[in-house]
Amino acid sequence: MLLGFFAFLFTTQGCKDDDGKFADCWREPNRTQLKLTILEGPTVTLPSKISVFFRVQDQNNNPVGFLTPDNFVIYEKGLNDNCHRVISEFEAKRRISSREQVFNHTTLLVLDLSGSVLQSSLTNLQQAAVTFIDEIMPDTIDSSTQMGIYWFDGEDVLHELEPITSDIFELKAAVNSITPNISSDNSTDLYGAVIKSAGIAATVLADYQNQDITAAASVVIFTDGRDRANRYLQSNAYQAVNSSPAGVTFFTLGVGNEIDKAALKTIGRNGFAEAATVSQLSTIFKQIAQLVNNEANSYYFFEYCSPIRNGAKNGLIIEAFERNNVGYIQTEFDATGFTGGCQL
Repeated sequence: MLLGFFAFLFTTQGCKDDDGKFADCWREPNRTQLKLTILEGPTVTLPSKISVFFRVQDQNNNPVGFLTPDNFVIYEKGLNDNCHRVISEFEAKRRISSREQVFNHTTLLVLDLSGSVLQSSLTNLQQAAVTFIDEIMPDTIDSSTQMGIYWFDGEDVLHELEPITSDIFELKAAVNSITPNISSDNSTDLYGAVIKSAGIAATVLADYQNQDITAAASVVIFTDGRDRANRYLQSNAYQAVNSSPAGVTFFTLGVGNEIDKAALKTIGRNGFAEAATVSQLSTIFKQIAQLVNNEANSYYFFEYCSPIRNGAKNGLIIEAFERNNVGYIQTEFDATGFTGGCQL
């Protein structure tokens, strides 16, 4: 289940000295397996609130999601500091705020409804898709988490089964409404579906950008076979994936012995799962749902009330720890006009 972001206090501990004790001054770690990327900010709101929206990835650019309060340490460097120093929780309130109106994650579920699926595995596919929806969508409507469902057969069309929505009940009802006679073309236009879904994902991100909302999208494509329509080149499908914005991730699922594993792995650049039989569909859909969830929850919107009251260039470091991995971002903020009374 896609988890929300929590309000919390960060630990006031910093990095450890050689004797195992925590240091007051920040020191650059000798390992940087985590990559923190600022997406927005730091944004200053008087009287003294600072907001930073960032993403956490590992050294292979895989998302690092579901970090807890103990995974972060915050440091500031004011006019009289000779180093970045740990912020005391007693001097500065802080929290991870709700993503709503700040960040949106949209999943595009793209289903192969060619003749082979409709004739032999529709019921299993419907059960697996409902499992996927349950794993991705919150029980209560959250406008920052959305999904749209599309399907393809042999036509040169990516059919819309359910428009992008936050309503889990509408999504599941749409899946359950699929009938064996929904398609009139038994062929499989897989590469066309890849190209068209990539275009929809890019449009979704552009629309949110126009609203000053940071967004990401995940395209999840299921098929039980190869591209049979031969309408689009395989290279065009690969190019559609590779030229997509950085905020778009691609996942693929395949079932049976007729799939092109190499092609699906290339298209599913962020994750691929396969099943030998249709009875295993729910399992692989759940596997991909976990990857999509991790992607969606690797974005963190941090707000805190700074104790600094002056200075145009004050240093800020946010350091993240995950198991034995560490990474950080370093930036500056203007504290001109800062006073007390900050509320989160």
